[in-house]
Amino acid sequence: QVQLVESGGGWVQAGGSLRLACAASRSIFRANAMAWYRRVPGNRRELVATITTDGSTNYADSMKGRVTISRDSAKNTVYLQMVSLKPEDTAVYFCYAEIPPWGTSWGQGTQVTVSS
Repeated sequence: QVQLVESGGGWVQAGGSLRLACAASRSIFRANAMAWYRRVPGNRRELVATITTDGSTNYADSMKGRVTISRDSAKNTVYLQMVSLKPEDTAVYFCYAEIPPWGTSWGQGTQVTVSS
């Protein structure tokens, strides 16, 4: 199993920025994918961004152009830089990892609150 610990959440005014970090307890060098999700109203988890082994990234349409996912394998950490935040971005943000041979893991989440 891999433990994931998110940090960097908090309160910000609309238009502001935050950088979330997800620290893994094991090497992410061979991670098939790492991603950020968020829990939206209705208790559904929505994909925000993914980054794969070769560095390819993918973003939700709702956040494209406002978020950047990156990975620091030396620190076993994945980041989510968010800019131009909107009140509707308010959510709990979760880190996800798929790292062989340990399978998939989720973090506990970090709250992001954007006020208007």
